[in-house]
Amino acid sequence: MALRASSRMFAPGFAKRSMDEFKRYARIALTAEASREPTRPYSLINFADPDTVPACKSMSDADLGGFSSAILEYIPRSPSQPAHGRFHGAISTDLPRNRPQVQRTGYAGWRNKDRPFTIFGKSLWDLGQYGYLALRVKSDGRKYFVNIQTESVVHTDLHQHRLHAQTPGEWETVFIEFGAFVRTNHGEVVEPQSEMMISKIRTVGISLTDRVPGPFDLSISGIWASHLPNEEKILEDERDQNGLQAEEPKKAL
Repeated sequence: MALRASSRMFAPGFAKRSMDEFKRYARIALTAEASREPTRPYSLINFADPDTVPACKSMSDADLGGFSSAILEYIPRSPSQPAHGRFHGAISTDLPRNRPQVQRTGYAGWRNKDRPFTIFGKSLWDLGQYGYLALRVKSDGRKYFVNIQTESVVHTDLHQHRLHAQTPGEWETVFIEFGAFVRTNHGEVVEPQSEMMISKIRTVGISLTDRVPGPFDLSISGIWASHLPNEEKILEDERDQNGLQAEEPKKAL
């Protein structure tokens, strides 16, 4: 029987994504990167690229009839700040009158969309050689959470950790240890806890679930996987990419 290529193989960008993935695997094999600690950060989401925003999706209780709003927009680089994604809107805890099944509102969030397939299958981030998730942010001080979704049996599970911004209103780099994330489902902690599958990460994002009515505004220039021993290189990379003096990173508690 003759083999027939699926329509997915002819989708725009499929060949390029497959070739990029092949090059990545080849680089790992040639440098033996998988057998030792990585020597550089691994960029996951970089808002210096304007195409990053369309590759993400924003969410709020408005999807269920609520009244919160959430916008993720691209902000180009300026002399005072790097190019970044601005996540902003307003939280409302009002309930929709015509949808009695909706009993709780007051949330907003965003994440990257599922990454397209390659010839190797579903695109997942393998961060097994890294110890930390790093985020470059400028916060308004509200109670945000960082969310990681893996290729697990229960697709509605989220691994979450508080985004501890220590200098609201200023750019800062926050590091969160992968082992500190907590598995949740629909906002509730799942017991017993299980180790996060950091070798099969589907999405990364940020949410606001404090249910405090009013505006919110969070800026994110990038998210990447890192090792704290490479702090100096990370900061140097940020200066090279953004042309700005990066601040000393803060480790999340």
